[in-house]
Amino acid sequence: MSNCDELCIIPENDKLPNDAKALEHDFRRYLVHHLGRFLGCNPLYFYEALSLTVRDRIMTDWRNTWLEHRRPDQRRAYYLSLEFLIGRALGNHLLNMDIRDESAEAIQNFSLVLEEVQTEEPDAGLGNGGLGRLAACFLDSCATLKLPVLGYGLRYEYGMFRQHIENGYQVEEPDHWLRNANPWELERAEYTQTVHFGGHTEHFLNRRGEPRTRWVDTEDVLAIPFDVPVSGYHNGVVNTLRLWKATATDEFNLDEFNAGSYPESVAAKNDAEHITMVLYPNDSSENGKELRLRQQYFLASASLQDIMRQWEANHGDDFSDFATYNVFQLNDTHPAIAVAELMRLLMDEKKMQWEQAWEITRNTMAYTNHTLLPEALERWSVHLFERLLPRLLEIIYEINARFLKEVAIHWPGDSERRRRMSIIDENDGKSVRMAYLAIVGSFSVNGVAELHSNLLKQGLFRDFYDLWPEKFNNKTNGVTPRRWIAHANPEMTALISKHIGDGWISDLSRIDKLKPLAAPEHRDFHRAWANAKRSNKQELATLVKQECGVDFPVDSLFDVQVKRIHEYKRQLLNVLHIVHLYNRIRRGDTRDWTNRCVLIGGKAAPGYFMAKRTIKLINNVADIINCDPAVGDRLKVAFLPNYRVSSMEVIAPATDLSEQISTAGKEASGTGNMKFMMNGALTIGTYDGANIEILDAVGEENFFLFGLRVEEVEEMRRDYDPRGIIAADEDLAAVFHLLESGHFNIDEPGIFDQLIAAMKDPRDPWMTVADFRSYVDAQEQVSCAYQDQETWVRKSILNTASSGFFSTDRTMQEYNRDIWKLRPMDIHA
Repeated sequence: MSNCDELCIIPENDKLPNDAKALEHDFRRYLVHHLGRFLGCNPLYFYEALSLTVRDRIMTDWRNTWLEHRRPDQRRAYYLSLEFLIGRALGNHLLNMDIRDESAEAIQNFSLVLEEVQTEEPDAGLGNGGLGRLAACFLDSCATLKLPVLGYGLRYEYGMFRQHIENGYQVEEPDHWLRNANPWELERAEYTQTVHFGGHTEHFLNRRGEPRTRWVDTEDVLAIPFDVPVSGYHNGVVNTLRLWKATATDEFNLDEFNAGSYPESVAAKNDAEHITMVLYPNDSSENGKELRLRQQYFLASASLQDIMRQWEANHGDDFSDFATYNVFQLNDTHPAIAVAELMRLLMDEKKMQWEQAWEITRNTMAYTNHTLLPEALERWSVHLFERLLPRLLEIIYEINARFLKEVAIHWPGDSERRRRMSIIDENDGKSVRMAYLAIVGSFSVNGVAELHSNLLKQGLFRDFYDLWPEKFNNKTNGVTPRRWIAHANPEMTALISKHIGDGWISDLSRIDKLKPLAAPEHRDFHRAWANAKRSNKQELATLVKQECGVDFPVDSLFDVQVKRIHEYKRQLLNVLHIVHLYNRIRRGDTRDWTNRCVLIGGKAAPGYFMAKRTIKLINNVADIINCDPAVGDRLKVAFLPNYRVSSMEVIAPATDLSEQISTAGKEASGTGNMKFMMNGALTIGTYDGANIEILDAVGEENFFLFGLRVEEVEEMRRDYDPRGIIAADEDLAAVFHLLESGHFNIDEPGIFDQLIAAMKDPRDPWMTVADFRSYVDAQEQVSCAYQDQETWVRKSILNTASSGFFSTDRTMQEYNRDIWKLRPMDIHA
């Protein structure tokens, strides 16, 4: 670091004060003098004024951290992800900066309640499901561990979509989360990058007779960075999430405008801005596929150019040590194009030879796989690549040619293996296998749960594991306890800290000190635990009433399944059980009954018919059950619309039973299961993903395991007969009779026929019917266990006490130990 930078570091005694009086003063100043608002205005402005007040106090640490990042000898990691589901930021910063109480006191003098002000913040529309939330948790933990890690993503204008329900159907509305600006972001226009599309390549010899390539006549798009702070917990570290916004190189064509061609004058601007307009465009059309590929390349190219700019600021044009100080983590296959783009930049822009560029690339790239579903491994048609990214396609062909020579040397004469392993798939029209590109170009490939990683090595990537076993490793996912316990569940947090201290918030392994308190003699602690859970359930019941119009009695078992709607996650199996319970009530089989409230939530991709029809079925079943006077409070069902991070912050602390019921071998990890476990929920789940590690941690007596295991699924698949299973199970036959009779769609005949047919199809990959009886039996165990509240509370405490392994702090420490090898920054709070 230069002397100038050392002088620019802001010392502790020059930081803004964090006492309530100072916060109150700055809050008033922002409200009146910056925003021009007064008491009685729209509550949104109270949120903005408080956020700006807090952001001022972040800036000092943010600057000091950035200077520490810039040290020439600092090795850094870059986390490239198309999603960062960060949720609301204000509450998280207040917790991490330890000024929540002072802020509440400061605005209390304006007759404002902090919790109400926080609800004015929209959830950031930067992600959809577990992949994006995991990325957000990772960044939180990296800052808390003082690791120099920068996140790179896209600044989506609209996010995925805002979901609401009309007549039971999902309806998608634009999620304009940036409508009122974002007080947490800083535009850094001085670091704008140019990203190329289209055009063609020219090959030539330079003055030394060396072959070179130019990518010319391109359509260029500008990438403007917006920085978002990521604060560490009580440690003075503020890392950065850099998000790219796409815009045109020229705002509009003045000649077209003056000629009266108004739409044409802004066409280039609109085309460019489409890249960061919406998270996950519907890729069922060719235009959607093109936009998706544009997004992925835009992220990779802008980010890599920015990183190389930072390198050159310290090292000039000497890239010989680039791999020593930089590592890129590719979050799933979305940013896999970074492998080819780094090669392009090093060869075409920095004038390196292939061997030198490849040595740098394969020693800086690391790939995380998040799926066992072959259809979810992205591939793009060669035709699309050729039109959109011709230079990148040339590089991919060369990478593949050299790689297949290596395969041929390892397995002489095995043409079938070369065909299987080729990055270019020659079947059904040529396509680029992006996961294969990521594996070939990376020094590390990891799965995200022990079973998942083993299945990758034994199945999906078996050939690559045989070639490079040293590349493959496991990093079981986690979630941050700051967001998911300390922030989301303050009453339980206070109770835990009262008994074991608050060190567990930054070191969740200490949570196991709760285990002795699960013993029966600690009745006062158990009573306080149950009271905290009841308070959380009341809050969730209020939310369900507001959003769904359904009353959830808080003494009922709260049975929750919230996650992306997908066939492999088997919301349909949950529905079959709900209908089974309804059948039992209708026939009077209610002896020793346990009242149950079932909550389901999640979004279906706009082009995913079966998922959207599943939402319709859930809502129709809920309407029938909730309106049947014979059912009463015995069973309530609700579908919570627009499931998001802020919803989960209410749901997780209130849940009694967590539904993790994917077909064994289909869920890579799961992180919702961890959030529920941390908050004292018990899990009903298959032997799949991180369920296995949760089961090992908490013990079989505190987990409701059911269903076929991976090897049993594969064995049964050979002669799977769902119709025979239905016929042999009286309860299941009764459920299907109700579904097929149209009982839940009397006025809409036939709308569920495809769902029913899919479950009865011997080729059903999710084998929903096969696990029904085991699932129902496990649910009976749940009902019996819940009736013994003393035992249930002990099990709840033990779930929380056993959750230490599932912190992203542990996950990030493993990434750093085995892959990144970063040195924690020397920053003091």
